[in-house]
Formats: sequence, C-alpha cells, structure tokens
Amino acid sequence: MPSVADHRHEWELATERIVVRIRWFGIIMGYALVETRAGQLYDPWAVRAILALGAGYAALDTAFHRMGEVFLKRWPLFVSTMEAVFIALLCYHDTGLDSPFRWYYLLSALCCAIRYRRSLAWTTCGLHILSLAALALVLPPPRRDLTVLPLTVIILAWSTWASSSLAALLRATGRQWEKANAELERANADLARANAELEHQSAELERRVAERSAALRASQARVIHQEKMAAFGLLAAGIAHEVGNPLAALSSLVQMLQRRNADPYVAEKLDLAGRQLGRIQRTIRELIDFSRPASTSKGPVRLLDVVEEALSIAKYYQRTKERQIATEVPPSLPPVLAVRDHLTQVVLNLVLNAVDATAKGGHIRLAGRLDGGFIELTISDDGRGIGEADRARLFQPYFTTKPQGTGLGLFISRQIAEELGGSLTYEAGPDQGAVFVVRLPALRPAAPAEAEPVPMTIPEPEAVAEPQGVAS
Repeated sequence: MPSVADHRHEWELATERIVVRIRWFGIIMGYALVETRAGQLYDPWAVRAILALGAGYAALDTAFHRMGEVFLKRWPLFVSTMEAVFIALLCYHDTGLDSPFRWYYLLSALCCAIRYRRSLAWTTCGLHILSLAALALVLPPPRRDLTVLPLTVIILAWSTWASSSLAALLRATGRQWEKANAELERANADLARANAELEHQSAELERRVAERSAALRASQARVIHQEKMAAFGLLAAGIAHEVGNPLAALSSLVQMLQRRNADPYVAEKLDLAGRQLGRIQRTIRELIDFSRPASTSKGPVRLLDVVEEALSIAKYYQRTKERQIATEVPPSLPPVLAVRDHLTQVVLNLVLNAVDATAKGGHIRLAGRLDGGFIELTISDDGRGIGEADRARLFQPYFTTKPQGTGLGLFISRQIAEELGGSLTYEAGPDQGAVFVVRLPALRPAAPAEAEPVPMTIPEPEAVAEPQGVAS
C-alpha cells in the first residue's frame, strides 16, 4: 500500500503540472502584451528580456517536472521573492503601477497557494505587497498612479485567501479520499486473506474426501479380491477332495497289482502308472495347501522359502513352462516379519505378471539382497515393458492392460508391502522389460551374500485353468 510520503509526492507532482502550465500561460500572454502594446511600453526590449528569463525558468521547471521532481522544492520563499522582483521589473519597464503585468502577482499567489501550505501563501502575498510598495517608491511621478495600488492589494489579498482556502479544501478532500482508499485496500486485503483461507480449507476438505474415497475403494477392492480367492479356495479344496479319494483307491490297487504280478512288462507299466499317480497326488497336496485359509499372524519369514513356494504355485500356470526363470536369493538373508501367505501372494502376483509380459523363451529373474536394513527382492523380465502413459496408473485399483486381468494384483501387492513397513516400486528395464522391486525391513542385520543364478526347470503339469484374481 502506498505510504503517506508517496501520496504527498503525487500531490506535489500534480500541483507542479498546474503551476508549469500557469507559468507558460503567463509567458505567452506577456509576449502578446508586449507585441500588441509596444508603443505604450517604457522599455519594450527590457520587458522582452525579462520575459525571456521567465521562459528559461519555466523551461527548467518543465524539465524537472518531466523527471518527476519539483524545481527549487526546498526554497519556496526564494521562488516567491524571485517572482515578486520579476513582476516588479516587468511593471517598471512597462507603464508602471497600472501595467497589466501587475496581475501576474495573482498568478504567483495562486501557484504558491496550490503548491504550499496557507502560511507560505500569505507570506508570498506579503512579499508581493512589499514589491508593489517598492515599485511605487522608485517610479517617477509621471508613471506613479497610486489610485490602482489599493485595488490591486485588495484583489491580491482576496485571491490569496480564495486560492489558499480552495487548496486547503482540496488537500482535506484528498486526505479523506486517501483514508477511504486505505480502508478499502485493507478491507480488500482482509477479504483476499479470508478468500485464500476459504480456498485452502476447501482444498483441504477435497483432499480429505479424496483420501477417504480412495481408502474406501481400496478396502472394497481388497474385500472383493479376498472373496474371489476364498471362493477359488473352496472350489480347489472340493476338487482336491473329490479327486483325492478315488485316486487313493487307484494307488492302492496299483500297489496290490505290483505285489502280485511278477511279469517284467506288466511291472514296468505298473511302476509308470504308480509314478504318475504320485505326481497327481503331489499336485493335489499343493492345491490343498494353496486353498487353505490364509493365516493373518506375522512371524519370521525367509525370502527364499517364499520365492520357492510362489514358484511352485506358478508352475501350474500353463504359460510358465515356456519361460526361463532364474533365482538369485541367498539362503543366508535375514528373515522379515510378515504374514507368509501375504508375502507369497505378492511374489506370485509379480511372477505371473512377468510371465504374461514375456514371449515364449523369455527370461525372468528373481534376485534378493540385503540393502542396509532392508531385504530387497527384484523381479525383472525381458518382456514388452510398461508404457509411459500407464506407469502413473500402474498401482491404481482396477487398472489393467490384460483382457483377463482384474486390476487388483499390483494394487494389493503394494498395500501388503506398505503394511509390512516396506514398498513396491516399478523401474524400467535397462534394455527392455520391467523391473519390480520389493523392499521389506529385515529382522536382523546380516552381511549381504552373493549367489550364482540358479536356472529353474519348470515341470510341465497337466493342463489346468489359469488362476483367476491372482495377478493383474
């Protein structure tokens, strides 16, 4: 907000603009009086010279005004004295006390009243009266018309009073306007602050509503996913039970035939049948383990055990057998405090996503290491990668680029990692593909161990349906 000094300076420049115009008006009118009355003047060339000096002074005043300053601002009485002498000389070289130039005293008093306070205006009026008196004393008797002196003094005094009163009224009005303007600016500032506070509170409310909405959507997504997994577990358990009972009878029958038949050819075929039945039984046991109700209690979990369990489940995904999966998870890594089933779900989701992202013969790598106080599991592939436009939405619920995907796998996996005090992040592969990094706090510090890549050969199970709701 402009200060009092700024407003005073603006007032001075505004009044100076008026004074400059009055000065030039006086110079122009003076030359007109000289040229139209040259024969009546006592010394016209002296009058022209004095007007030229006045024009020079007016030019200086104009130049300072254009620079934003007031010429001789600090010496107002000097200016008034100089003008009194200037006007007296004009009258002396014209016709004397009755010279038209005597009305320049009124212009000078008007300029002083506009620019300065009332006391200076009356001081200037007094100087002009002294100038008139001195002029009356020095003029020779033929040019000394004293009858005009009282009227000139009266008009000069009246003009000083009127102009100074008007200027004082204008200043008071200006101060009132400045005060009202300052109050308006303060009110506008208060209104702006209140509006900013309201906008801040509105934005904060919107942010909280968005957070609550996101949390609600996340909870709903997890509930839906858990319900799907529970239904799948019940279905898997039912299938395993229905298949397991007749399978146990078949296995017992094969064992009985092996004991009773000594024919080498039949024994070979029975042995082959027994091995295949054992393979089916192992598959059923794994299916039962996978479909069992998940534990919610946390405990020490070894990363290698989680990786092996996730890969043992992933091998039943029919596309897994066409990929090369390598693990570099040192067994000496410290455990993490987690729910084993939840952590297995995270690794399984990431492995199945990598399988879907790679072509036949693609490579998938799982590497574990200790980084400070965190266990870090990196799952990388050489697949098609993830586009720039999809990366920002990668971990949002229900976002998926796969026709059969649910859009919940990565979302739930990140939530599980964050609930364990860790994180799940995505990085673009060095050449191509994708890299997902799971970081979890270790239970105890341990020196990082290195391990050579261990290529895993994925057995080819019987063709089974792809797991639903496990990965996005």
